[in-house]
Amino acid sequence: MKTFILIFWFLFYTKLLLFWTWLWQLKEYHWGRFRAHFETQKLKKIISSFWWLKFPQLTPKTIAILFTNILLGIFSVFFIFYLHCVSFISLGELYFSLFVLIIFLPVLFLLIFLLFQIPSFLWQKRILEKARKKRERFKNLLLIGITGSYGKTSTKEILATILSKKFNVLKTKEHINAEVGIANTILKELTPDYEVFIAEIGAYNKGKIKQVCRILQPKIGILTGINEQHMSTFGSQENIIKAKYELIESLPENGLAVLNDDDPKIKSEKLKVKNYNSKLKNIKYYSIVEKTDIWAEDIKREKKRVSFKVFSKEGDSADFRLDLLGGHNVSNILAAVCVAKELGMSLEEISRVCERIKPFEKTMQLKKGKSGVTIVDDTYSANPAGVMAALDYLDIYEGKKIIIMPCLIELGKASKEVHKRIGERIGKICDLAIITTRDYFKAIQEGAISKGMEEKKIFCLENSKEIFEKIKPYLKLENIILLESRVPNQLISLLVKQ
Repeated sequence: MKTFILIFWFLFYTKLLLFWTWLWQLKEYHWGRFRAHFETQKLKKIISSFWWLKFPQLTPKTIAILFTNILLGIFSVFFIFYLHCVSFISLGELYFSLFVLIIFLPVLFLLIFLLFQIPSFLWQKRILEKARKKRERFKNLLLIGITGSYGKTSTKEILATILSKKFNVLKTKEHINAEVGIANTILKELTPDYEVFIAEIGAYNKGKIKQVCRILQPKIGILTGINEQHMSTFGSQENIIKAKYELIESLPENGLAVLNDDDPKIKSEKLKVKNYNSKLKNIKYYSIVEKTDIWAEDIKREKKRVSFKVFSKEGDSADFRLDLLGGHNVSNILAAVCVAKELGMSLEEISRVCERIKPFEKTMQLKKGKSGVTIVDDTYSANPAGVMAALDYLDIYEGKKIIIMPCLIELGKASKEVHKRIGERIGKICDLAIITTRDYFKAIQEGAISKGMEEKKIFCLENSKEIFEKIKPYLKLENIILLESRVPNQLISLLVKQ
């Protein structure tokens, strides 16, 4: 009996250890993001997910954490059994001690993870310093930083494509937008051959963008927009605004700030820009609504492309036609146009280069689904503005419109309000909605019903096969399905035609 209990305990211990390590790694060992995972109904979700085996990606850090925790578990159990063998505790007390140990395991794991943050912090500090020193050697390198709550990656890719026509360009890749990833890009990829380095800069706390900018020393900064994304880690909307403007603060006197004049929070800070950087003289705004430094008119959203005309306050203009989905990409193009024009490219030249831009992987990407249904794969990442833009794109289609998405995370106290707004947009546009997580399903449902969606047309389903069965009647040539944010890979495999 004791042997069975011991084997069972170690199996359960190992399962929990793998889960907590996986979760910490998923949240990038960031305490604020880890804490945010437990908001509202997240605790219930985490408990239910204990039944699923999670494997962290093996890195030197995770291997060290797993090895340390395994040794600690072995020592703890054998110590308890030793106390029983010498008759210090009874058999019942032995079982009770093992039970208590399991209960307090999350606290024990937390202490181990925090302990490993010390060498990790020292290593990180060393990497950042090495990157700063290397960056300083490239005196003629033009550094462009891009930050914002949304649109960073698309703007980076578009700008890199445009500038590559005239310059040798290095950019940060894929999801890399944190300080260590940017530092490693400098250390491993930056060479004297590059004339321009475009860095996407993300953050979860105030001060992080400033820290990255000390390394990068950007001359041009693009601020794409500000919303509630990651409010749970920033603490407030005010903190998010201050953090994003750290990029503008870091620009030199002869630098350039490029700002989205259509974003309400950027617009509200328009009169305060000089408070962030009093020396900066060159500030440009772009818009799809008003005539600013660079603006767009005659925007036509089509199923497979978007076309519009770009104007500048200098009086020149050009027609643009891109194979990108959704009108929101016009703003990303305009941000890139501001920079490219500043660097000597004409609007006509920029327009010709933009014709080569193709949809980015898992970002508003059209795919053919089962039975000919159209799939919009927008599963790269999600934020409130991106979800709204994707829903607006669906409105072009005449057939039935279906959205499948989880609730958004790390929105803090704004979560309920944001999800209700998303629900309202779903209610106006979609014929069927399937939400794959329960966290703020009620808020989405309330918003959707308030705009006319029948309650029987909005579901909360987590199982991929159940979701597939629910939407089977909608798998027709004339219909469209939006896969928004991180929906299960199994569901994507079921829907997308291989």
